[in-house]
Amino acid sequence: MKIPGFNTEYKIWLEKNGAIFGDGLCDLLSSISGLGSISRASRELGMSYRAAWGKIRVAEKKWGIPLVVTRVGGAAGGWAKLTPEADELLKTYCRLRQEVDKFVQNLPGKFITGR
Repeated sequence: MKIPGFNTEYKIWLEKNGAIFGDGLCDLLSSISGLGSISRASRELGMSYRAAWGKIRVAEKKWGIPLVVTRVGGAAGGWAKLTPEADELLKTYCRLRQEVDKFVQNLPGKFITGR
């Protein structure tokens, strides 16, 4: 039964040592991967460069894995890319989110609408 005027929303995340990998860090790492730049990714997401680096550093420290590798500018220009560990974490989270979305969409009675 669908309740008129209400939607059921949910959030999902991975957690280790108090560090959360959810939609925010997923979006940030996805943008870094696609744009090759922390600065451009943070601008695209409406956050400061410092805030983006802060999220990355906290996660790296608490999880004990590197997430982003960078090279400072210069004549050839700088770049940022995900480590293999970050790429795997991102893929795992995306698969988890897809499976939960699929589960929620198929609940009996269709009373939950998803994210």
